[in-house]
Amino acid sequence: MFIVKYGSNLPCGGRNMSGFRIGAIAAICAALFGAMVLPAARPAPQATASLANDPKMIEDLVYANRILYQQAVLDGFGHVSVRSDKDPSHFLMARSMAPALVTSNDIMEYDKSGEPVDARGRNSYVERYIHAAIYRVRPDVKAIVHSHSPDIIPYSVTGTILRPVYHVSAFLRLGAPIFDTQQDFGDTDMLIRDNKLGDALAKVLGNSGIALIRGHGFVAVADSTPVVVYRAIYTQLNARVQMDGMKLGTIKYLTPGEAVKAQAIVEATVGRPWELWKSQVGKIE
Repeated sequence: MFIVKYGSNLPCGGRNMSGFRIGAIAAICAALFGAMVLPAARPAPQATASLANDPKMIEDLVYANRILYQQAVLDGFGHVSVRSDKDPSHFLMARSMAPALVTSNDIMEYDKSGEPVDARGRNSYVERYIHAAIYRVRPDVKAIVHSHSPDIIPYSVTGTILRPVYHVSAFLRLGAPIFDTQQDFGDTDMLIRDNKLGDALAKVLGNSGIALIRGHGFVAVADSTPVVVYRAIYTQLNARVQMDGMKLGTIKYLTPGEAVKAQAIVEATVGRPWELWKSQVGKIE
């Protein structure tokens, strides 16, 4: 700080100046001195914009819940998830609620262990570990459906294999292996309620698109939301058609070659029924 005395020698000026001129010069000198000794101001750090999942993906997830309820694949139970496009090790799924009531505001993000990233007091599905386990070992899977369809249960408890009866269920060509919780875990409440059970289910699923769970239901997986919804619907329909066919006689199932060719053409045109199903649901929130 400079102390300026009238008539004295100034660092930046002369002698015997008027008070006004002395004050002005002193202010200029102080500013120059500050510029020399003070460090240059650093620019404020830029806030990193938080990444967000694609709104269209969330919209499709809401539609998936509504469609699968309307098609009677889900009821008050069951759930659908999609792999996060923000962090591929995470997935999105609704809070614990009836699928028919899901809106975009109900969608939550889960980490690779199946735990909510930001629960905010919301409850999660007990069986979210089904989804976490499959996403961990199947990088090709982008969407998962878990259903308790009663049409599937007989195939999970009788040893009768669910096989592709017609072309729209050709994805069953790799089979529908059965996961039996009792075999490795003894008597449980039949729910996939932790990662050990989830990992065991994912192992049984292998590379298939469908796996049955004894006395419980099934899991469908695919590389997109429309395809997994289609597979879940036609797994149930195939089960009904196969049951009817077995009452009439011996079924001639699709050959492996037929199934490969049929799956390719049908799944390439899944957009057609997907748009129909969406229009039947109508506008969503």
